[in-house]
Amino acid sequence: MTTVEIVAPGLLTTVQDWPGRTGYWHVGVPPSGPMDDLSFRIGNRVLGNPEGAAGLECTKGGLAVGFPTGGRVCVAGAPVPVTVDDVPTPQWRSVTVPAGGVLRVGLVSGPGMRCYVLIAGGLVEPEYLGSTATFTLGAFGGHDGRALAPGDVLTAGADPGPHIERPGREARAAIEEQPSIGHRWELAVTEGPHGAPEFFTRTDIDTLFGTDYRVHFNSDRTGIRLEGPSPQWARTDGGEAGLHPSNIHDNAYCVGALDFTGDTPILLGPDGPSLGGFVCPVTVVSGDRWKLGQMAPGDTVRFVAVRAERAPSLRTLDVGRRASFPLVLSSSGDNDDGVLERFTSADGTEVTLRRSGDAAVLVEYGPMALDLAMRARVHVLDERLSALGAPGVTERTPGVRSLQVQFDPATVSAVEVTEVVARLDADLPPSEELVVPSRTVRLPLSWDDPATHEAIQRYVHGVRADAPWCPDNIEFIRRVNGLADTGEVYDTVFAAQYLVLGLGDVYLGAPVATPLDPRHRLVTTKYNPARTWTPENAVGIGGAYLCIYGMEGPGGYQFVGRTTQVWNHRHPHSSDSFEPGTPWLLRCFDRISFHPVSAEELLDLRADMAAGRGRVEMTDGEFSLAQYQQFLADNAESIAAFGSHQAAAFNAERQAWAQAGEFRGQRAS
Repeated sequence: MTTVEIVAPGLLTTVQDWPGRTGYWHVGVPPSGPMDDLSFRIGNRVLGNPEGAAGLECTKGGLAVGFPTGGRVCVAGAPVPVTVDDVPTPQWRSVTVPAGGVLRVGLVSGPGMRCYVLIAGGLVEPEYLGSTATFTLGAFGGHDGRALAPGDVLTAGADPGPHIERPGREARAAIEEQPSIGHRWELAVTEGPHGAPEFFTRTDIDTLFGTDYRVHFNSDRTGIRLEGPSPQWARTDGGEAGLHPSNIHDNAYCVGALDFTGDTPILLGPDGPSLGGFVCPVTVVSGDRWKLGQMAPGDTVRFVAVRAERAPSLRTLDVGRRASFPLVLSSSGDNDDGVLERFTSADGTEVTLRRSGDAAVLVEYGPMALDLAMRARVHVLDERLSALGAPGVTERTPGVRSLQVQFDPATVSAVEVTEVVARLDADLPPSEELVVPSRTVRLPLSWDDPATHEAIQRYVHGVRADAPWCPDNIEFIRRVNGLADTGEVYDTVFAAQYLVLGLGDVYLGAPVATPLDPRHRLVTTKYNPARTWTPENAVGIGGAYLCIYGMEGPGGYQFVGRTTQVWNHRHPHSSDSFEPGTPWLLRCFDRISFHPVSAEELLDLRADMAAGRGRVEMTDGEFSLAQYQQFLADNAESIAAFGSHQAAAFNAERQAWAQAGEFRGQRAS
């Protein structure tokens, strides 16, 4: 065993493993893991470790590590000065640190952003949900769920001995194996899931592939924010999903998706969200995602369309030297706008299967509208796919009207996944037969909570001062829905029962939910661009949906208040409201209702929940789609009247936005 002491942690150093935390995408847990997985895996191979063994990721350098008992290391990633006991030491090769020695990694001054310190034997840390990867936003994994600090002591396993390619060759990565890191990047992408002509114009897509985008300084492991031209958009708005044409009904994302949060493009990273309501026209293929980890502020990025079947892959580092870091093999995409197949089911339901990178398919049901019958169909398809146990399927993530199916391209192809989905869909029972368990969950809500005021002020001062929804989100909700006063917003939110349609909407068990009664369905829009900070468990409305944020992080829903925890990673030593083995509180098809509490009362309730003393009121029940549809029929007249009044206010707001230049990139920056 090797002891490792952190002398200086640098700007940001965390423990990571590869492929990270998989199998929990459906509840908003990102994989985390090394952002530049190529450098990380090559460094491990040099040492003779398994390529996924835990090591250190260091952002911008500045790390100093002591080895009281000695050890063997490899420093990979961005070019950086490295010394052992003040003696210069090369990167990309096995280096022995003597007992009592100190390895120092200088500051990254040239191209790149991250370097990796791999240690023979791999770091040994407790696993959380199957991985030691650190997710700092969620405060779990790695070393106490945080970035490393001076004085931290880590342990590595037994040294396996260096990996020797052939006798007499030093344990190192050859020049041709080392990834090329510079200031200009070409990213191989596949078309989809949401491209032209439905969401973007043809000109938008031509601009996307013909433009050098610039990396914004406000980028991190959640995503790489880019600066570039605003789309012209093929739609005037997102309808029930929101006022801006980038808004869609929430669906699952992929790591590497180019997510347009309003007019701002963001490449989603390994700590990014799994579910959200923005369009993604292209997706970086898995073999090129390592580049996101080395993109520095000011770097330029050019997107290159490739055919999905020819996408560079990093599934193994042993298939040929040059295959270790992929090359762009084509300048021509699939030319199908990301649509793999469209068909109509026997009952008349429209089905669209969209490409989400080289390792996922997004199944969408029905038109772009909120219809709980379509969510019921998604549920049944998900169950059938789970029961089938299809080889190669790794994740299944339901959205409002969609199911994302992630798969291992080395085991199964997108064509085969599409065929399986089509076959299962043909045998689905009528959606009206759906009856599922549905708990009533009663949560406290601190209306217009001070924490949401702070988030709005941060947004105004740090992101955008002229947003139509600032400085008062609740007043904006009132206006866009045509309500008489903000008291009506209050009454509507507290009268509603919200049906949970998905989990992980902006991380960690966060529900995307909609009121069962359409007369309670307040429709608003999402921030453009999104916030960079949202308080944990803030409650917001975006489109026709409500979200409870599972943790601090980015977000775009309009605030109404704050509630108690929907995720507790310290489980099972916490509240009995959380089921054994599941740190997420809610399930799909739960029905949420709120009761008012003061901001001070909420702080006490949150403290109790965190300490394991709190409890959420829950009542078992069921949801019947047939009974719900009868309710809609019985109240059709008043529902239609509410919708008509709401639509008039929504359209008036959209017209005001158009006159102010809010769309098509016309607004002042």
